[in-house]
Amino acid sequence: MSAEILARIQFAVTAGFHFIFPPMSIGLGLLLVIMEGLYLKTKDPLYHKMTRFWVLVFALTFAVGVATGIPMEFQFGTNWSRYSRYVGDIFGSALAAEGVFAFFLESGFLAILVFGWNKVSPKMHFFSTCMVFMGSIFSAVWILVANSWQQTPAGFRLEQTATGEVARITDFWAMVFNPSTVDRFTHTVLASFLTGAFFAISVAAYYMLKKQHLDFARRSLKIALSVALVASVAQILVGHASTQHLVKNQPEKFATIEGHYDSTKPVDLTILGSYNPQTNETTGIKIPNMGSVLIDGNPDTKVQGLDSFAKEDLPPVAPVFQSFRIMVGIGTFLLLLSLVGTISVFRGTLENKPTLLKVMIVSAVLPHIANLLGWMVAEVGRQPWSVYRLLRTSESTSKVVSAGQIAGSLTMFIFLYILLGFLFFYLLDKRIKAGPDADYDEPEPLESQKLKLFGAKVNTPESTEAKS
Repeated sequence: MSAEILARIQFAVTAGFHFIFPPMSIGLGLLLVIMEGLYLKTKDPLYHKMTRFWVLVFALTFAVGVATGIPMEFQFGTNWSRYSRYVGDIFGSALAAEGVFAFFLESGFLAILVFGWNKVSPKMHFFSTCMVFMGSIFSAVWILVANSWQQTPAGFRLEQTATGEVARITDFWAMVFNPSTVDRFTHTVLASFLTGAFFAISVAAYYMLKKQHLDFARRSLKIALSVALVASVAQILVGHASTQHLVKNQPEKFATIEGHYDSTKPVDLTILGSYNPQTNETTGIKIPNMGSVLIDGNPDTKVQGLDSFAKEDLPPVAPVFQSFRIMVGIGTFLLLLSLVGTISVFRGTLENKPTLLKVMIVSAVLPHIANLLGWMVAEVGRQPWSVYRLLRTSESTSKVVSAGQIAGSLTMFIFLYILLGFLFFYLLDKRIKAGPDADYDEPEPLESQKLKLFGAKVNTPESTEAKS
C-alpha cells in the first residue's frame, strides 16, 4: 500500500474518531445553557441537579475531544507537508484565531463550570456556562472556515517561492466568508445540537425505561426533544440550501451526489438506488425531474452532469452517492422520532411506550453515523483535490515519509484510540449508572453564597447546633 493511501487512511481514522466528541460537546453545551438558565429563572432544584449531572458528562467529552484532536494537527506537518506549505498562510490564520478566540475562552471558563459550584455566584456560574458554550461554537467557526476554504477557495493569490507555489491571503474576510462557510457552519452546528440532544434523550429514556430518576428523565426529555425537533426541521432547510449552492460552487460534487450523468437532461431525485459506472445510469426509486424542481423550482432545469468533467477530476461516485442518501434517511428518521417523542412526553404517555423508549436509547448512535457520512460526502466528494481545483491530493503528501513509517504510526494510533475509547465509554457508563443523585449536594441559598463571596462568616444549621 502506498504512502499516500496510508496517510489518507490515518487521517480518516484520527479525524473520524475525534469527530465523535466535538459535536457532543457543542450539543451538550446548549443543553447546559438551557437547563441552568431555567434554574436561575425558576429556582427549581431539579434543574440544578440536571445541570450538575450533564456538566460532568460534558467535561469527560471535552477532555477526550481535546486529546484526540491534537494528533490531527501534527499529521499536517508529518504526512502532508506539501499541503501544509501550500495552505499554511490560510490555515495558520484560521487555526490561530481558533486558539485565541475559542480554545482559550472555552478552557478558561471550564474550571468554573466544573468546580465552581457554591464558589461563585449562580449568575457568574451561568455566565461561565455560556462562555464555554460560546467557545465551542467559535471553535467550530474557525475549523469550518479553514475546511470550507479547501472546498471553495476565496480571498487569496498564488505565489511562487523557492519551495514551490503557495497560497497567500489577500482579503481576510473573503477567506473567512468563502462561498461555503456559512452553509457548512450552520449545517454542522445543527448536527451538533442533534448529537447532544439525542445523547441526552438516550440517557433519559434509559432512566424512564428502568423506572429510575423519573422526574429527572421527564424534564431532560422535554428539553432535549424540543431541541431535537427544532434542530431537525432547521437541518432539513439548511441542508437543502447547502445542496442548492453545490450546483454553482462544486458542480462535480453535486453531480456525484445525485448520480446525474447527462448534462442535457433535467435532474431526477433518487430516493433509494445505485449508480452503475458501466452504463452511467442511476436505478432505484426515483421521482423524475424532482431534483431540478428542488434546485430552482423549474422541472426543466439542466445542470452540469458527470459527462461534462474529465474522468480524472471526478470523485468516486458510489460512496458519495450512498453516503448522502443514508445521511438524509437518518435525518428524516430523527425528525419523525423527535416529533413523536415530543408529543408523547408532553402528553405524559411516553412512560407507557417501552418500544419507543428503546428506540430512543439506541438513537444516540444515529447522529454520529450521520455526521461521519456527511463528512464523507464533503471530503470524498471533493476528491481528487485537497484544495478544490488548485492542489491535488496526490501532490499534497510528504515525499520523505515512507509507507512503513506511516503504517507504524497508524497501528499505534489505532491501539491508543481503542484504549481511549474503552476508557471513555467505561467512565461514561459508570457515570450514567450512578445516576444524577450520586455525589449531589443541594445548592446553597443565594444569600449564603453572596456572604461567602465577600468573605463573611456563614452560620449553617450544623454550626448553630454545635454552638448550642
